[in-house]
Amino acid sequence: MQGMSLLLPCTMSVMGVVVLAPVLPQMLEHFKDMPQADYWVPMILTTPALCVALFSAPAGWLADRFGRRQLLMLSMLLYALCGVAPLVLDNFWPILASRVVVGITEAAVMTLTTTLIGDYFKGHQREKWLALQTAVASVSAVVLFVVGGALGSISWRAPFAVYASSLLLLAGIRFFTWEPEETEDVIQHPEAHKGVAFPWARLGGICAITIFASILFYTVQVDLALALTNRGITEPGTIGWMTAVASLGVPVGTLVFQRAANLPVAALLLIEFAISGVGFTGMALATEHGWLLASVALNQFGCGMMLPTLLTWALRGLAFEIRGRATGLWQGVFSVGQFLSAFVVTALSHQFGDIFSAFLGLGIASGVAAGLALAGIFLSGGRTPASLNGSAATGH
Repeated sequence: MQGMSLLLPCTMSVMGVVVLAPVLPQMLEHFKDMPQADYWVPMILTTPALCVALFSAPAGWLADRFGRRQLLMLSMLLYALCGVAPLVLDNFWPILASRVVVGITEAAVMTLTTTLIGDYFKGHQREKWLALQTAVASVSAVVLFVVGGALGSISWRAPFAVYASSLLLLAGIRFFTWEPEETEDVIQHPEAHKGVAFPWARLGGICAITIFASILFYTVQVDLALALTNRGITEPGTIGWMTAVASLGVPVGTLVFQRAANLPVAALLLIEFAISGVGFTGMALATEHGWLLASVALNQFGCGMMLPTLLTWALRGLAFEIRGRATGLWQGVFSVGQFLSAFVVTALSHQFGDIFSAFLGLGIASGVAAGLALAGIFLSGGRTPASLNGSAATGH
């Protein structure tokens, strides 16, 4: 049960975007008189990601220094309280402030749950639960898109009520998890654990790729509603179910990853970026709703493979003493991409004409990334990085 209890809070990482994405057009309309509303209003969706980017590493440090479980439970409680605050707030700036607190607590929740998975499970079991973490988040995104669209039909505020569900997840953490045995020794004898080197060089490259991958993934989560609106689909319920159907590609991609994890990392990234790029290109050129949704599903299939690839690659072989910090670093840079996605799409849209031109630009960028992965394979003489299964099986 501890595995499932740690999987379910990962839904909180997608809740802030997907449950609100169907009502983004409504929020833009509600705050239309505010200066530069087209830049500020999407921040209601993406500001938590910026806070996750800034506070994941500190959360990891706190976890390594003072323990995981108590900090996790406190963070989940604050997340629920601040998450529902926009139900009673009307002014834009207090709403944005509540989203800042949501982001800070989300940083702790995501870092600590992933760290505890690394603590509780070893080798192939750890790989399985890390992959399932992405799968559960992906499936929950599909459900939350529908829920967000349905609640959005009531008002733009209604989807914020979903944040109260995190209190149920808190109960699972309370009854089915425990503080790892190693924590007490690290807290009482910190000097004995200072010799563990932090893998800056290895994680630096992984994190750079992760930022780009996160931009690709969250572009659909944040901006598909606006693209559908530009195609004449304005009903939040319709936007919600159409986005949910298209997003089914993510859990399918995650399942395929589990079977393909024995491939070299570079080969996986080549396949994943290529699929994502083809999906973005199809989204840009689509003239019918069915073609658009099929292209989104293909793009999300590629992202569904990509995310567990990067997460498993980043966390393999980490010692207990640095696992929280390393996990926080990866979670932080992943959220940098989430935060940047709105700015990237807005900038590309303004520069080249519309949101579909932005999709085409991201498709080209994905193709370049796939080309770099292919070049890396050839330049290494075929000696691509070891498979995730082969490497991670020796992790601690």
